[in-house]
Amino acid sequence: MNKRPFKDYQARHFRYEASGDGRVATIRLNRPDRKNPLTFDSYAELRDLFRDLTHASDVRAVVLTGEGGNFCSGGDVFEIIEPLTKMAMPELLAFTRMTGDVVKAMRRCPQPVVAAVDGVCAGAGAILAMASDLRLATPAAKTAFLFTRVGLAGADMGACGILPRIIGQGRAAELLFTGRAMSAEEGQSWGFYNRLVAADSLEEEATALARSLADGPWFAHGMTKTMLNQEWAMGLEELIESEAQAQAICMATRDFQRAFEAFAAKAKPQFKGD
Repeated sequence: MNKRPFKDYQARHFRYEASGDGRVATIRLNRPDRKNPLTFDSYAELRDLFRDLTHASDVRAVVLTGEGGNFCSGGDVFEIIEPLTKMAMPELLAFTRMTGDVVKAMRRCPQPVVAAVDGVCAGAGAILAMASDLRLATPAAKTAFLFTRVGLAGADMGACGILPRIIGQGRAAELLFTGRAMSAEEGQSWGFYNRLVAADSLEEEATALARSLADGPWFAHGMTKTMLNQEWAMGLEELIESEAQAQAICMATRDFQRAFEAFAAKAKPQFKGD
């Protein structure tokens, strides 16, 4: 499929904002009166957007955040949870596969995704943060994988596979069994959050981080993201060989040549993704 710009993308179930050059996209969950819960429609649009970003000619990094001092409270109780209690198994499985597709799309898109988390980050909201590549939070962030609180397994949208890789098996087991909230301080010390920042500078810091990635060797960043995902299931021999191939591909790009030429000229390289 041909590449196309996303600067003028019009979101229906959340807000989408693009930087002046289109390189940094901000996805903002915007139902602040309910702490930004997800609906069937917003799940589907997030899935489709992250899938389509694979074909973006302009977007090189994404910021994912919420409005009104909260990130996301998870699935809307009355617009998702209540209807689910009335569905038959085929419909339930279609829904859980669809929500899992959001995580797969976030992991597969080449752009680094930076989550900017404040306040409530619960249920599917915690999953969205988990599925992001980098996470910044405020000291007020409370992150809860609270599926057991509503009689469900902690195994939701990849949590049992991904969360232990971020914070360790024992810590993940505690959060997934108990559904308790992880404080911002715990999240930082456990490696879930890359760093904590003040609430009034959260989005600025997240956007600055995304901008630094977008202006960097973004083809190579996409390769790094691909390898971070693929190497989970590889043994030592396979992952070393895969990284040799990935790095050789990057070495064949003009960006690699540009970086050398800029270094030799004591200038800043201008990466173009080719």
